[in-house]
Amino acid sequence: MCGIIGCVGVRDSMGRLITGLENLEYRGYDSAGVAIQNGKGVEVYKRSGRVDELKKATPDKHAEIGIGHTRWSTHGPPTDDNAHPHTSTKEDVAVVHNGIIENYSDLRHKLEAKGHEFTSDTDTEVIPHLVQDFLDEGKDPETAFRETIKMLEGSYAIGCIVDNHGAVMATRQGSPLVLGVDDDAFYLASDVPAFLDYTDRVMYLEDGDVAIIRKGDLQLSDIEGVTVDRDVETVDWDPSETGKGSYDHYMLKEINTQPTALSNTIQGRADVENGQVNLEEFPPGTFEDIDSIHLVACGTSYHAAMYGSNMLSEGGVATTAFRASEYELHTNTIDENTLVIAVTQSGETADTLGAMRTAKEKGAEVVAVTNVVGSTAAREADQPLYIRAGPEIGVAATKTFSSQVVSLTMLSQRILDDLERGTPRGDMPEFLESLQRLPDDIERVLEHDDAKNIARRYSDAKSYFFIGRGTANAVALEGALKFKEITYEHAEGFAAGELKHGPLALITDRTPVFAVFTGDEEQDKKTLTNAQEAQTRGAPIIAIAPKDHPSLEFADEHLEVPSTNSAWAGLLANVQLQLVSYYAADQLSRPIDKPRNLAKSVTVE
Repeated sequence: MCGIIGCVGVRDSMGRLITGLENLEYRGYDSAGVAIQNGKGVEVYKRSGRVDELKKATPDKHAEIGIGHTRWSTHGPPTDDNAHPHTSTKEDVAVVHNGIIENYSDLRHKLEAKGHEFTSDTDTEVIPHLVQDFLDEGKDPETAFRETIKMLEGSYAIGCIVDNHGAVMATRQGSPLVLGVDDDAFYLASDVPAFLDYTDRVMYLEDGDVAIIRKGDLQLSDIEGVTVDRDVETVDWDPSETGKGSYDHYMLKEINTQPTALSNTIQGRADVENGQVNLEEFPPGTFEDIDSIHLVACGTSYHAAMYGSNMLSEGGVATTAFRASEYELHTNTIDENTLVIAVTQSGETADTLGAMRTAKEKGAEVVAVTNVVGSTAAREADQPLYIRAGPEIGVAATKTFSSQVVSLTMLSQRILDDLERGTPRGDMPEFLESLQRLPDDIERVLEHDDAKNIARRYSDAKSYFFIGRGTANAVALEGALKFKEITYEHAEGFAAGELKHGPLALITDRTPVFAVFTGDEEQDKKTLTNAQEAQTRGAPIIAIAPKDHPSLEFADEHLEVPSTNSAWAGLLANVQLQLVSYYAADQLSRPIDKPRNLAKSVTVE
């Protein structure tokens, strides 16, 4: 949610700001704006709606310093006035901000008492007014900025420019901010793809860092002005990965590039010859003192966590997947022998970071399963495990879910190897061979268009149900989430056995039921019975299963997946459900990559 871009040191900063905002559109937003400094004061241009609307309103001007923003509304509706950047009364200061200023109301009342006039409903607007207030007291811009930061409570990433100062000032606290480094030019952003067209050299700011960025010069310090050092890293993302290529939508591209993403996830980690999983981050013995395991996550990542929890539980190790936003209710179950696995695609999800910090305060060991090198989760965890999926632009997560599931399943095997009470798989050779084959199996799923045809046939349904057991339950929940978030149609996922405990009351002949089968004979038999219960009440049944599965004797429709080890069958079914959601949304002409009210990275609680 929300995106920040800044540029210092190139004459076409305006153009690069707009490009950065376009690159950040995937984060979700409802307005956009830029502020430039070109020797004639601070000029601000902002519009509600899409970046294209802003583009039409910005003149072709040269400026070496500028900041920009895409806003996802928290305080105040999406209007031109509420769009960022925000300025002070004198319009000498412009600010962009991600996060929430929790004490903004008190600050605003104090500033209004001093004569400051506010023009928006946002919490952000107090920041430029505070800076201006300190400037009016005679403080220089950098001191005014630092004094302002000291007064803020909450989470924030901030970019600020002051007339005639010649620099962008920036800081972060609980919200991501990264610098791009390119010869004499610097970029400021909430996420690397914003400036990946121009540089792949990045510096990740940490909470409390204050950056003063001028052409050819970067000063990095803490809030008191004490110099700090941060490493410059090179990201291995190809700029072409952040484009749509020949695809109509990022989501379709990312569904279709899952074989490549999973090949990267698996590479060097599955040792078929020796029958073991090798994770260099976790040598043998890493987990031998663990008594309990918690997984914490939100949204799609939570469904991946459920999948991973199932894999550990099947191996004889009691494991619980928690929604990160609820984790603080379970702190009495955490101690120094607890392993907490935080699952977050971006590494910046506020609720998940909060759960990690709660766990660390209790002495637990924390592992972060994430996609973003240098993210807050990766830095704060005792050890990160990178899923290596590459950049994902579509708001609806697809390839990152698959890579999270594979990473968690491999991690579960490493944990089971370390714990005496754990039972390593009896089918390890076949499990690993199927894992190596997984990218090819997904490629086979993608070669058929059954999902498009089924999406068309059931386009007039009233509701869509998704059911499964065990790992298939996690896939059913994920399938329903994908469907509802991009089609805006009603969809629900259930543990298959729960249908008869209430949801059957909703079943009609306009309620297609997608039943996920994994090849686990005992679980599939029960799911089959539950699906038949729905069918006898009029519901059409769509079975996601191999071509020779028993469910095909009664199913109304079939989405075929290759036969594989039951550990991976759910992922093949998930690809089919992703395609159904995509094609259903496409037929409804939904904005698939930018679903309403949603953001890619949720950095507020």
